[in-house]
Amino acid sequence: MKAQILDGKNLAERVLFNLKKRVKRKLTLTVISIGENPVSKIFIQQKKIACERVDFNFRLYQFPAKIKSQKLKNEIKQIVKNPANSGIIVQLPLPGKFIPEEFLNLIPEEKDIDVLSEKSLGKFYQGVLPILPPTVGGILCLLKRYHINVKGKNVVILGAGRLVGFPLALQLLKEKATVSVLNEFTKDAPSFTKKADILISGVGKPNLIKGKMIKRGAVVIDAGTSLKRGRLVGDVDFKSVAKKASYITPVPGGVGPMTVAFLIENLVKLKTK
Repeated sequence: MKAQILDGKNLAERVLFNLKKRVKRKLTLTVISIGENPVSKIFIQQKKIACERVDFNFRLYQFPAKIKSQKLKNEIKQIVKNPANSGIIVQLPLPGKFIPEEFLNLIPEEKDIDVLSEKSLGKFYQGVLPILPPTVGGILCLLKRYHINVKGKNVVILGAGRLVGFPLALQLLKEKATVSVLNEFTKDAPSFTKKADILISGVGKPNLIKGKMIKRGAVVIDAGTSLKRGRLVGDVDFKSVAKKASYITPVPGGVGPMTVAFLIENLVKLKTK
């Protein structure tokens, strides 16, 4: 048995193609980046390319890691005020000295396409936000495309971060899945992962998930990203896991492109509702 690839790259292209046909006005995706994170640079480039695909404007505001907190807040407030900036994201992670919420909360709901401000997250938790966090929307679309139903399934999520694990767990509970979320303090993690019908990892640690940690026929979604010898890699040891899984996402080419596509979709939804 060899796992079928969940091809996020081709599906993301289709999502973007449909968005381009739907939208007649030229919107602007604005990215605020602080410092020099090599993984962030890759994702920012992917967002720029996605904007080109749908004929949207892309604008990058780059600030040094040494910028003072109050100065950065003032800069973000000015960016937010500019009506040309249709949708705005603060690229994570931020340099360690910054408290992310202080900056994420400066993005108003109508421009918060990443769903990371407390106001947007609150509405998402209540189920009254018109958009989903991009990674959540991307993963659900990928599962739906391959007719993988989550209802009643045992889903195990590794990592409870703000971008993947935490919002995904909440959405999957709404979708009637049985959800376990593991963190660094979870004892005997393999006892959970071996029972998972669907295993999702968003930790950012290369080769964290080995074939021996999953049950035969499991669906494995790799939403982790890190750099290894200059290459983007996921959390899953693809070679050993693909021998046992029924479906698996590659890195790159799986969750990443879907996340970017749904970031653009969120921009369209917030500006055309």
